[in-house]
Amino acid sequence: MTTRAGRISRFMVSTLCSFAALGASAQQTIKIGEINSYKAQPAFLGPYKNGWNLALEQVNAAGGVLGKQLEVVSRDDNGNPGDTIRVAQELIAREQVQLLFGGFLSNTGLALADFAKQKKIFFLAAEPLTDKIVWADGNKYTYRLRPSTYMQVAMLVPEAAKLKKKRWALVYPNYEYGQSAVATFKKLLSAAQPDVQFVVEQATPLGNVDAGAVTQAIADAKPDAIFNVLFGADLGKFVREGNTRGLFKDRAVVSLLTGEPDYLDPLGAEAPTGWIVTGYPWYSIDTAANKQFVDAYQAKYHDYPRLGSVVGYSALMSIADGIKKAGSTDPDKLAAAFKGLNVQTPFGPVMYRPQDNQSTMGAYVGVTGVKDGKGVMTSYRYIDGASVQPSDAEVKKLRPAD
Repeated sequence: MTTRAGRISRFMVSTLCSFAALGASAQQTIKIGEINSYKAQPAFLGPYKNGWNLALEQVNAAGGVLGKQLEVVSRDDNGNPGDTIRVAQELIAREQVQLLFGGFLSNTGLALADFAKQKKIFFLAAEPLTDKIVWADGNKYTYRLRPSTYMQVAMLVPEAAKLKKKRWALVYPNYEYGQSAVATFKKLLSAAQPDVQFVVEQATPLGNVDAGAVTQAIADAKPDAIFNVLFGADLGKFVREGNTRGLFKDRAVVSLLTGEPDYLDPLGAEAPTGWIVTGYPWYSIDTAANKQFVDAYQAKYHDYPRLGSVVGYSALMSIADGIKKAGSTDPDKLAAAFKGLNVQTPFGPVMYRPQDNQSTMGAYVGVTGVKDGKGVMTSYRYIDGASVQPSDAEVKKLRPAD
């Protein structure tokens, strides 16, 4: 006959064994937290998630890192800095992740960077383009993969200067990224072309552009050229309204991000032609690194990659290489290992700069066109991110000491 005490004793042993098994299981993986605005920015972030999942599969199939499999626990931040911090705290406290990566919007990325600094946890900002994340608000625990706002604008300014257009209109989303892009464009173009004039600015609410009013205001100013920073659904509305009203006819346009298939493809045959843009012409880049990536991506998803796919893939590969170099997931050791870290990406090798924690990933600059009813990039070239950085002396002034 089993006594009540005996049953309790066996239950306690069983429970302890279960906890031990869970602990042992947890020790076999390296848990990584990922946070992003999937619901708010699906065009970019759906392919981005596919990218990091492909990298995760490849890393684990090759044996993982430090003898352990990588495990990613992902959360949506609703495009809101407050929710970003809430889910970051949840990932650390409940899921016990050992580091963080992700971020899309500049405001959520800056919130995560500050969180990383306060909590002393490593954070790789995959996508946020804000300059502040590695300069004014930079810290030892935060690194950034994608070329920054400054870098991408610096890639476009020489092309803008070649146009020799005097009167420019500026249109941008009214938050940190858009404001920074326009400020940098004005500064760099003014230096390259001292007689330039900026005749109208349209700062629009993110995700809620009044395309008719914006288009009319720009047309009324009679600019020679337009610098556009709108992206996503806002870009689509602006392009369609501009096409309808003839805003772009015989008028030069220089535009950040518009050549990315994530934003160009949804426009279909309405895609703008002749715009000078940054983007990712995956379909005609003939480097071995890109071909290998495109083949693997298409084999897994039966779809073509977007720029988001490259960013997600390269972010996870950066984390794997960083952990290998550090030999640990300790935040201080990871932060040290990322300084000067070299990573192979679909764009070729990139390096995380010791002076500001920014990677040297570059971007393709080219001209938009339409082929077979779809927007494409032509006459493009790759610009190495290392070639469009301010001097080390300037970086020292911009970035606080770690």
